[in-house]
Amino acid sequence: MNRRRRPKAHTNHERWLVSYADFITLLFAFFVVLYASAQVDQRKIGRLAWAIQLAFQEFGVSPPNVKLPLEISAPISFSSLQTNPEGKHGLPPVLHSAETVSPDQTNLTTLEDELQQALQQEIAAHTVALHRVSEGLVVSLQEFGFFDSGSAALKASAVPALDRIASILAVRTCRLRIEGHTDNIPIHTVQMTSNWELSTARSTELVRLLILRYRFAPERLSAAGFAEYHPIASNDTAQGRAQNRRVDIVVLSEHIVRTDLAPVASASKPSPAVP
Repeated sequence: MNRRRRPKAHTNHERWLVSYADFITLLFAFFVVLYASAQVDQRKIGRLAWAIQLAFQEFGVSPPNVKLPLEISAPISFSSLQTNPEGKHGLPPVLHSAETVSPDQTNLTTLEDELQQALQQEIAAHTVALHRVSEGLVVSLQEFGFFDSGSAALKASAVPALDRIASILAVRTCRLRIEGHTDNIPIHTVQMTSNWELSTARSTELVRLLILRYRFAPERLSAAGFAEYHPIASNDTAQGRAQNRRVDIVVLSEHIVRTDLAPVASASKPSPAVP
């Protein structure tokens, strides 16, 4: 009886392609992870380091007089970190960066970001403008968006924008200086006899609203009228005069100082008798 011969199994010489494809896929994923790790946002790292450093200062681990950076614009390396003088906890009291700013500047930057988000529509319509000066942050309220011509009364349509501004400023303790400005065209009405009176009336009206409507502490506020003598644009054109007619809320970098709790020596001691 003849045995039936089994056919020989076909040998697949291309199975190595499966392993090769898996290897290439893993290698691609590996380099993607390396690239993503190299593209870490340095600003976020700086803010995280700032928050950690601030927490350790509050707990007394690090010296309280260290200036903390707002953000890190240069790449961070472990060699740029210094340990504290005692060498404890292995955490640095100072984080070096390209620029070191004070806590007041950090607060003003945060405030500017909040105001820009809250006033996006007004900024786009050019009724509100924000800019930084050496004294602090200036919030400019243009006349055509907040006041009628020649009037110190706030427009009803401007109240929502002022509500948003006041809600952001009310939770802070920084001083506010309200400045009124006009163009160089003389004014003479029954209510206002000069640009001095108009600029001062608008600034004091805004101070009155901040105190009565928004419950601001009066010691935080001051008012000033500059008439046409502090322009930000040329008064030779209508557009320039429109920019000059404004009320500026100057957010000063200094904070209020509580003096109501300080003892008054003169009140406790009787005055000497006059012979």
